[in-house]
Amino acid sequence: MTTLTMKDANGKDAGTVELDAAVFAAKINVPLMHQVVTAQLAARRAGTQSTKTRSDVRGGGAKPYRQKGTGNARQGSIRSPQFTGGGIAHGPKPRKYDQKTPKKMVKAALRSALSDRAAEDRILVVDGWGIDSPKTKDARRALSALDISGTALVVLGADDEAAALSFRNLPDVQVIAATELNAYDVLCNDWIVFTADTLPTDGADKSADPLGDAITEVVEGVAEAVEGVAEAVQEVVEGAVETVTEVVEGVVEGVVEALTDDDTDSAEAETADDTESPAGSEADQANAAEADGEAEPTDTETS
Repeated sequence: MTTLTMKDANGKDAGTVELDAAVFAAKINVPLMHQVVTAQLAARRAGTQSTKTRSDVRGGGAKPYRQKGTGNARQGSIRSPQFTGGGIAHGPKPRKYDQKTPKKMVKAALRSALSDRAAEDRILVVDGWGIDSPKTKDARRALSALDISGTALVVLGADDEAAALSFRNLPDVQVIAATELNAYDVLCNDWIVFTADTLPTDGADKSADPLGDAITEVVEGVAEAVEGVAEAVQEVVEGAVETVTEVVEGVVEGVVEALTDDDTDSAEAETADDTESPAGSEADQANAAEADGEAEPTDTETS
C-alpha cells in the first residue's frame, strides 16, 4: 500500500492514510479504458434524431404522369427520394446506442484510471470539509488551501449535502457521489479529491454489494430448504423400506411354515402306505394259492 498525507479543509496535515494497492496501483490498461469510456459516451446519446421517408412525407398519392409516351423516366410519386421535397432514403431513425460492457471491465477501467492519477500524484484525501451550511466561498477557500489548480473531481458521501451544494457552483469542479465514481469522470479531471469516508478500497467494493448479499442469502435459504426436504425424503424412504422388509419377512415365514406342514403330511402318508402294503401282499398271495389249489383238481378230472 502507498502512504498518503491526509489534509484538512485548511490545507494542514491531518495524519496519513493508506491507499489500497489493488485500486491505486493497478496495471494501467489504456485500451480497456478507451473501450469503457466509449461505451459510456455512447450510452449518453439520446438517439432521438429522425428523418421522414417517402411514406412519411405529405402528398404524392397520384402518379405524376403516365407510364409511357412522355420520353421521361417512369415515376410513381413526386415524394420519392429523387424529387425535391421527397422523403429521405436510409435516413437516421430513433435508436439506442448502448453497448453491453461487463461489470468486471467497468471496475477494471476505474481501477486503471485511479492508478493513472495516483501515479501522477493527483490524488488528495481530506479528513472532512467542515461545511455546515451551503457556501460557495467556503468551497473556494478550501480548494485554494489545498493548492488545487485546474479541474477537480470532488467525491462526496451521502452525508456531505452541504458540501455538494457549495462545490457545485464552481466552474472547474465536478461533484460526484462515491457510488457513481467512473473512469470517464476520473480521466476528465486533473485532480481527484476524496474524503476519508469515500476513499475506495478493494474490500469495500466487494462488501458494498447489496444485490450480491441478497443473492447469497437467497441461495443459503434455498440450500437449507433443500437439505430439509432431503432429510424428510430420507426418513420417508427408510420407513417405507422397514415396512416392506417386515411384510416380506412375514410372507417368507408363512411360506416356510406352509412348506413345512406339507412335508410333514407327505411323510406321514408315505409311512402309512408302507405299513399297509405288506398285509395286502400276504392276503393277495393267500388268495392266489387258494385259486391255484382249486384249479389243479379241475385239470385232473378233465384228463
